[in-house]
Amino acid sequence: VQLQASGGGLVQPGGSLRLSCAASGNFFEIGDMAWYRQGAGRQREYVVIISRAGTTNYADSVKGRFTISRDNSKNTIYLQMNSLKPEDTAVYYCNIVSRGTGGWNNYWGQGTLVTVSS
Repeated sequence: VQLQASGGGLVQPGGSLRLSCAASGNFFEIGDMAWYRQGAGRQREYVVIISRAGTTNYADSVKGRFTISRDNSKNTIYLQMNSLKPEDTAVYYCNIVSRGTGGWNNYWGQGTLVTVSS
């Protein structure tokens, strides 16, 4: 299973970005899909998760500003990030659980850098 994340970049405070993460490879189904982030010198932290049915759960730090969505036909999730703050600067990683011939496994994408700065 491969995860391709894209959409990162440099944006000014208050601006917006949209991240995407597409899953490909050999699997029967994908379960939960999530975004995590890791700022410089910090531990990786949870941002948001979405179930196959569309149930979501956001970290308090991004509630009301970030919106996750999912297209099961494309095995892709999106993260719309609005009202960005400098503290949102981080490498954003997508994470999924998928079921293959060996059962359920957890996978990470390569990360995409988001920099919020004036």
